[in-house]
Amino acid sequence: MIMVFAMIAAIWGIGAAMKAPRSARWVMTGILLLAVVLAQLVLPPDNGLRQATGGDVRLWLLLIGFGALVWAYRRALRALKSRAAPPPQDALPPREGFSESELNRYARHIMLREVGGPGQTALSRARVLVVGAGGLGSPALLYLAAAGVGTIGVIDDDVVETSNLQRQVIHRDGYIGSPKVASASQALRELNPHVAIRPYHRRLDAEIAEELIADYDLVLDGCDNFDTRYLVNRACVAMDTPLIAAAITQWEGQIGLYDPARGGPCFACVFPTAPDPGLVPTCAEAGVIAPLPGVIGSMMAVEALKTLTGAGAGLRGRLMIHDALYAESRTLKTAARPDCPVCAGKGLRQA
Repeated sequence: MIMVFAMIAAIWGIGAAMKAPRSARWVMTGILLLAVVLAQLVLPPDNGLRQATGGDVRLWLLLIGFGALVWAYRRALRALKSRAAPPPQDALPPREGFSESELNRYARHIMLREVGGPGQTALSRARVLVVGAGGLGSPALLYLAAAGVGTIGVIDDDVVETSNLQRQVIHRDGYIGSPKVASASQALRELNPHVAIRPYHRRLDAEIAEELIADYDLVLDGCDNFDTRYLVNRACVAMDTPLIAAAITQWEGQIGLYDPARGGPCFACVFPTAPDPGLVPTCAEAGVIAPLPGVIGSMMAVEALKTLTGAGAGLRGRLMIHDALYAESRTLKTAARPDCPVCAGKGLRQA
């Protein structure tokens, strides 16, 4: 039995080191346990392999049954919690048109040939998830709400700090010490009461990523670490959800649209491996000019509105780099990699 438990520990340890999804690790564990049960049932009692794996199938069936009971209990508890939770703030009844107040609010959009009434209606029905309520998330969230995107989710496990206020313009001094998602939600509701806000005060991890992203039409990633960026990319590829990802440092920022399901590369195609931490210092280590997140975050919002309304030419298959210090911008072509471990064989596969 010790050998089996050691193999299970190896599956979870190696899987965690390789950042494999928890679902994949559970599947491998289940296959191992199924093989052990079959060995106990098929092999003769004096077989060495059967003896090394416990020698009695009843013990394994008892352990598996106990595990199944724990799983069922957790599922039932989660279902009860969801029923007992208050109605979500995004449970808005569907509407066929806009109120007079909304028509006045969105008049400049509706006048645009590329948006018009159909485009504004598409925005009102859209669901966009923003990962990170920091420098990039701040302007992106504000402009998504101002533009009338119907449902906006924001996930972040951080709290507002004094050092954030130099560039994270969605937060206010009075919210120092409060969750960023709470501060951002309040600002968005004050800006536009016609949109629904879904705050998630927690870290995005592999356990919830795919389930969460499946509920949205588009994801904007403005997080500050590569582990989360690659996780968001994997989940978006799995759910066929377009991803707009951006990053900033000091005076420079970059932004791209990653959408292999519709002919573009994924984030891992363009950035196969994370750079050495010493080569990409954080904003806290290297500094950042205050308006730069506003510039790149606003670009994220523009690309989001274009993606949702079908206006213009987006950044699918292109990477835009903006150098604020020298007032220069350039665009690089990007392409899907046939050997990409994340999206190979996904979608159209043509950039």
